[in-house]
Formats: sequence, C-alpha cells, structure tokens
Amino acid sequence: MSVFSKRLKEARRESGLSQERLGVLAGVDEMSASARMNQYERGKHEPDFSMVERIARVLNVPVSFFYAEDDNEAKLLRWFNRLSGEERAELMERVEGFNQAEP
Repeated sequence: MSVFSKRLKEARRESGLSQERLGVLAGVDEMSASARMNQYERGKHEPDFSMVERIARVLNVPVSFFYAEDDNEAKLLRWFNRLSGEERAELMERVEGFNQAEP
C-alpha cells in the first residue's frame, strides 16, 4: 500500500465519509465515485494533483499530508492545518525559539 493510499484511507475514515460520498464531494460522478475512491485507497491508481487537491479540501487536510512518509509528520501537518492564522504564528514563534536555543 502506498503512502498516499494509507493516508487517504486514514483521513476518510476519520472524517466518517464513505468512499462514495468522498468521491461525490470531490467532484467525481456519483456512478463511479465509490469505485474510484476504492482504487485510490487500494493503490491501484493514483489521482492527478487537481483531484488530490479536491480530496484534501473535502477532508480538511493539506495536500502534503497525503505524501508524508513519517506518521508523526503527517499528524503535525494535519494539526497545523487546523490551527487559526494566529495560532499558527504563535506556534512558529515557539518553534523558531527551539531552533535558536543553544545546544
């Protein structure tokens, strides 16, 4: 199973959407939505970038989430995406502080 397939299945399940509903919300024809999402989740086919963007929008995750090989990195991407602009700025300041601290 590819990283993309694993992340897609994980995010879809967490969202509570069926494969068919996700496909329809991402703009796939209702008659083929379930089969198409199933093929993506099984790794039989991989969507083009514009479809990945639409799927990410529906699942409220950044596109990069689907390609993060490390599980912790994927979690961080997902959490960061859910923060407000102000929360992101505050987090970035803290992270910069960690990087500037002397070893």
